[in-house]
Amino acid sequence: MDDDSIDNRQPESVAAVLKVFAILQALSERDETGISELSIRLAMPKATIYRFLQTMRSLGYVRQESDSERYGLTMKLFELGTKALQYPDLVELAKSHMQALADQTGETVHLGMLIDSEIIYVHKVDSRHMLGMYSRIGRRAPLHCTAIGKVLMAWEEAARRDRILAGCDFKRDRANTITDHAAYVAELERTRAQGYGQDREEFDDHIRCVGVPIFDRLNQPVAGLSVSYPTFRFNEAREPEVVQMLTQASRTISQQLGCTQFPLDPPPAARR
Repeated sequence: MDDDSIDNRQPESVAAVLKVFAILQALSERDETGISELSIRLAMPKATIYRFLQTMRSLGYVRQESDSERYGLTMKLFELGTKALQYPDLVELAKSHMQALADQTGETVHLGMLIDSEIIYVHKVDSRHMLGMYSRIGRRAPLHCTAIGKVLMAWEEAARRDRILAGCDFKRDRANTITDHAAYVAELERTRAQGYGQDREEFDDHIRCVGVPIFDRLNQPVAGLSVSYPTFRFNEAREPEVVQMLTQASRTISQQLGCTQFPLDPPPAARR
């Protein structure tokens, strides 16, 4: 980005806004960044970057490490972003159920939503164990190799699903990642038939994950709920029990969102 070109072509106030967002975008791409690095990446004077960082720090959107000149984003920005969610109350509705799942399983629990052609984690409860899945709220993850991504696509309306998957690159993250479109569609059919999604070390090595969708008042998937395990603690025999707990949590949250015909329940004829 050419700092001078912004000043020359834009009114001063607009140029300042563009610089602020450029800095925020750069900070979002790394956990902590120094002024010199930002100056090189954004082609802005160090003094300009320092001035904007200090202003954003005073407003609570940027944090500065106490013993260094490195900066990072704060949760205040994420809180601001959640206001744009289609269902801003979803996190609050899910929190207690996620904590209960974490207490019952001892493992990491995630709530994720679709953003463009990716998943973004909007809430999490950490494992009680020292070793667990590393993640953070706000982290993006692929659709094609996560349990949440699979359940959101498996219950999505076909035409919209195809449009979303057109933006998916099917990148191979791990040896088990599904990279073929036809194979992925078959995986979605299997996911829907069994009522839950699985990540079999497809996104992170040594991590297994099971997940279910959450539905809105139109009985459409709006989020996914998952439990993630290190492979050495994953007990396949207990998977149906965990899926049942996830499904019950999803049913309750979905009903609170207005869902009247929970899609994961078998049809009446099948329950006879």
